[in-house]
Amino acid sequence: MLNRTEESAQLTETWPDLDLATAYAIQDEALRLRQERGETLIGVKLGLTSRAKQQRMGVTEPLLAWLTDAMVLPAGAPTPQLIHPRAEPELVFVLGERLAGPGVTAATALAAVSQVYGGIEIIDSRYRDYRFTLPDVVADNGSSALFGLGSVGRPPSSLDLSLEAALLEVDGQIVDTATGAAVQGHPAEALALAANSLAARGLALEPGWLVLTGGMTDAVELRPGSRVAAHFSNLGSVTISG
Repeated sequence: MLNRTEESAQLTETWPDLDLATAYAIQDEALRLRQERGETLIGVKLGLTSRAKQQRMGVTEPLLAWLTDAMVLPAGAPTPQLIHPRAEPELVFVLGERLAGPGVTAATALAAVSQVYGGIEIIDSRYRDYRFTLPDVVADNGSSALFGLGSVGRPPSSLDLSLEAALLEVDGQIVDTATGAAVQGHPAEALALAANSLAARGLALEPGWLVLTGGMTDAVELRPGSRVAAHFSNLGSVTISG
């Protein structure tokens, strides 16, 4: 599950009874292998946090996946070869303190955040035709490939995150727009979901970790030579190149 340049069939085509617990175990084993080869765990991402995206992808709930330092795309760096990458704007939390469930609410989750950044996540499903079930995509670490962070960070108390807007631009044309309310109603709800979901696995969100809260808009195709930018109302801009 580490090679992200080769397309494959869904796991559930071979193992139709694959369940979420097993899929997360596969995800965890892939993380262990990444760490063995020198990568460092730096946080988590949430995926499929909007109802529209869940319906479009044929799944019924959000998912969690791991982030490592090898997934960070430096500013100005071109995107390396992937299978069929797509890009989406996200609000990104940096944790100032440990956040452990169960029972985490949006309010307690937000109190653990030190800074909020704008970002772009590059997702890249390894499955043919970008089609998968929820266990498939969980085993694939939530289609996580790379992400870029903006340079403007602000404390959450200075923002209304449900109204923080993002304009998604492709090659100079605005193609979509959304606010933080697209992410579970408020991005802090996604953060609480992450903490409570990890608690069920005996884990917690650690200080200094990044949390990508989920795509605010539909993901757009990242074509070779194209330029995708996310412009946030209070968090600056992030640009990546195909």
